[in-house]
Amino acid sequence: MKVFRILLLFFLVVPFVEIYLLLQVGGFIGAAPTIFLVVLTAVIGAWLLRQQGLATLQRFQASLAQGVLPAYEMVEGPILLVGGALLLTPGFVTDIMGFACLIPQLRRKIARYVIEKHLIQAGGPFQPTQPANKDVLEGEYRKED
Repeated sequence: MKVFRILLLFFLVVPFVEIYLLLQVGGFIGAAPTIFLVVLTAVIGAWLLRQQGLATLQRFQASLAQGVLPAYEMVEGPILLVGGALLLTPGFVTDIMGFACLIPQLRRKIARYVIEKHLIQAGGPFQPTQPANKDVLEGEYRKED
């Protein structure tokens, strides 16, 4: 339940901080440059997200072609998704967090932490934990004439 409290706090505090910063920056440089700056960060973020997403997809496919489980790439994908959502959200704090998700070294460290701490379970909800029938033997056969 601690995660839900943190998320609730995040969703309550961040909008107020964003509005405050937008008003402060708008008062300092003007409304039009502030709007331009917010749109510019969204455009740059979308471009970087596309680049990083394609690079991650290529690494994912290369790992599969080599027969290696692409664990890091599978964790980096959702990190990129969150980063893209944060970059498309207007504001400076969310842009900073979104750009942080697009930094490959930082994203790799986050993915390593998630994998090493087993924060994600392998298998998923549809993988049975026990065989359905204990009398079934699995194996390979070949017919010889």
